[in-house]
Amino acid sequence: MATFKAIRIDKAEKGTTAALVQFDEADLMEGDVTVRVEWSTLNYKDGLALTGTSPVVRRFPMIAGIDFAGTVESSTNPNWKSGDKVIGNGWGMGETHLGAYAEKARVKGDWLVRLPDGMSARDAMAIGTAGYTAMLSVLALENHGLKPADGPVVVTGAAGGVGSVAIAVLSQLGYHVIASTGRASEEGYLKGLGAAEIIDRNELSAPGKPLGKERWAGGVDSVGSTTLANLLAMTKYRGAIAACGLAGGMDLPSSVAPFILRGVCLLGIDSVMCPIELRKQAWARLSRDLDAAKLADITQEIALDQVIDAGAKVLAGQVRGRTVVKIG
Repeated sequence: MATFKAIRIDKAEKGTTAALVQFDEADLMEGDVTVRVEWSTLNYKDGLALTGTSPVVRRFPMIAGIDFAGTVESSTNPNWKSGDKVIGNGWGMGETHLGAYAEKARVKGDWLVRLPDGMSARDAMAIGTAGYTAMLSVLALENHGLKPADGPVVVTGAAGGVGSVAIAVLSQLGYHVIASTGRASEEGYLKGLGAAEIIDRNELSAPGKPLGKERWAGGVDSVGSTTLANLLAMTKYRGAIAACGLAGGMDLPSSVAPFILRGVCLLGIDSVMCPIELRKQAWARLSRDLDAAKLADITQEIALDQVIDAGAKVLAGQVRGRTVVKIG
């Protein structure tokens, strides 16, 4: 095809614009693998890019979307051949490299991960960057030495994409999961994922003391700011918090007290430039440790022409779980 459908973001006089357009294949960026995109997904970062709320996009015009799953159409990379099923996420897609909300993508083959056996392309995008980030957080906590016997773990932004997958995986591994949410109506949903307790996010969103009562051995935080500071202050001796998001802000109004008095560790999680071997490990674990039935329960599907509206909703906290985007 000479052209294909894509959501293009352009620089405007004030901010940016996003529109579904016909994109010329000749304008795809350099790469040694061309993929026929079949599924994508909607993440918080996608919402920021689509709405122009944050300067996520650093090249114009840009095809939005940081995740895709599909089939290799052509390749000059020795690791990939036509017909291979692949997952692509991060590496600047949708930011500095033309992204995933399109019927075609051209990328470096070194960015791609093979679709795990038994996992469909749709399921891979039901997991998406949010779920893959959640698993990177779990792996970091495990590498720190955290075990279910050490005590409860807390998950913030619990009804969101990262939070939903983190709860499902951690409960499957045997952890007692405390879910923090601002949506009391989601209690049934969160307990269905495996959360043992639900707490109101207001317990964590107000400025707190440098050290608080020890409440959890570890946690996964996608909120940042005061919430993360309070998580650290309430973490048990030699516990750890994996920080992977900034929905509440980029600041961290904390102190050194949790680190030097309780030996608490703050584990930074980066999904964008994560080394390929760790990516492979995360996707292999997701194929094993994420209950397929729970994944199906938290997933909704939209079409490519619904993505722009959905981007605003995810920022407004009106989307729970995971949203897959049918491209083909």
